[in-house]
Amino acid sequence: MLYVSTRNAEEKVTASQAVLKGLAENGGLFVPEQIPALDVPVEKLISMSYQETAYEVMKLFLTDYTEDELKTCIRNAYDGKFDTDEIAPLVKAQDVSYLELFHGATIAFKDMALSILPHLLITAARKNHVTNDIVILTATSGDTGKAALAGFAGVQGTKIIVFYPKDGVSPIQQKQMVTQKGENTFVVGINGNFDQAQTGVKQMFSDAALAKELKEAGYQFSSANSINIGRLVPQIVYYVYAYAKMVKSGEIKDGERLNVVVPTGNFGNILAAFYAKNMGLPIGKLICASNENKVLYDFFTTGTYDKNREFILTSSPSMDILISSNLERLIYRIAGDSAAKNRELMNALKERGTYKITEEMRDQLVDFYGNYASEEETAEVIRKLYEDTGYIIDTHTAVAAAVYKKYQKETGDKAKTIIASTASPYKFTRSVMTALNAKYEGNPDFELIDELEVLSKVKVPQAIEEIRTAEVLHKTICEVEDMERVVKEFLGV
Repeated sequence: MLYVSTRNAEEKVTASQAVLKGLAENGGLFVPEQIPALDVPVEKLISMSYQETAYEVMKLFLTDYTEDELKTCIRNAYDGKFDTDEIAPLVKAQDVSYLELFHGATIAFKDMALSILPHLLITAARKNHVTNDIVILTATSGDTGKAALAGFAGVQGTKIIVFYPKDGVSPIQQKQMVTQKGENTFVVGINGNFDQAQTGVKQMFSDAALAKELKEAGYQFSSANSINIGRLVPQIVYYVYAYAKMVKSGEIKDGERLNVVVPTGNFGNILAAFYAKNMGLPIGKLICASNENKVLYDFFTTGTYDKNREFILTSSPSMDILISSNLERLIYRIAGDSAAKNRELMNALKERGTYKITEEMRDQLVDFYGNYASEEETAEVIRKLYEDTGYIIDTHTAVAAAVYKKYQKETGDKAKTIIASTASPYKFTRSVMTALNAKYEGNPDFELIDELEVLSKVKVPQAIEEIRTAEVLHKTICEVEDMERVVKEFLGV
């Protein structure tokens, strides 16, 4: 299995090289030349553990990793750092099953992929005889940062630098990052939003002069963002696992269509579900849920992607994104795997902030449904679900639940459905508690933790307990234009 750049058909690399590079030479993203067919029947998958399922899926994409290498990476990733044996349990509430993806070390779905990425990356470095230290350069809207820091802290031969929007993450997300231990870790708040952080990181990746300077100092960049194929492939696993578990529990029959709802920012998580569908998994509709930054809803509705709009800070900050990087992988596919057409559209996005796809391309988006939830609708879903079932979800998951209700109302589709539950409610305590009762409004997040434990009857996660009184170790703040300077200072270049 070779990987090609979405912007240059001539650039082809192996899976391990794609993982190592993160981003293709000209700002393109690596995609598999073809999506492989799932070669294990569901009747076999239903008896497999999460780790066994992971191997069966990932071996099809990461073909230059040996069986032993891949199984070692999986074993090291999905271990005692997850607080449930199932890794990704399904919880039924009302008429839908919530796929809980937040039982890892940092209580967000990013752990599902970022627990394994460091192992895939170090293995890739050995395979490709890399002698430089690998510098993981990442922008985060809140969750990727901490999950990547937790994954790479103390990993020999690596350094990790995380940029986050100083005023655009929850207090708990920020505390998780700025208290991160490890001499190879560096966390920087920027005076700007996530899109600016992400653009700054991408610019550094595509700066040939900077790459040369780093190489001479013994470093090379790689990415832990969802632009790295080593992030995307592990995310496919939990959709395959969830389908098998739904069959095993009798919720659906083998071969029955299952809809998937995903709260979406950078488009990686829903793209993984799209890849699973294209591997042959019987997924029906891919329901893309946006918050008030509804750039994806507008795209699916009109065929025009337009980032020229007000950037809104919401109670679901991990989705406060106007440039959904992973959408490029879908655009490349619906353009008939045309790097030239994709490049033309991405250049338009860079130069004018907008592009329009052709009618032929729009016809290939029939599997997708897009909608969005307002702040009021998001809060209402949290409150109503709790009152009806006692089950508490976070703000991002609530966006997905609200959009699912709209989808049902519009279409009458009665197909069984899973909602990707992407974060623990403990990560957004104040927003969740205020949604449950207005009396909590204005209370600091950390003061509401114990109250949430009483209401949810779910023990405070270790990830929260350990940061309550942890010392702040990272205090660097910079302007967007100073990101490169800050990187060089940290690396001593």
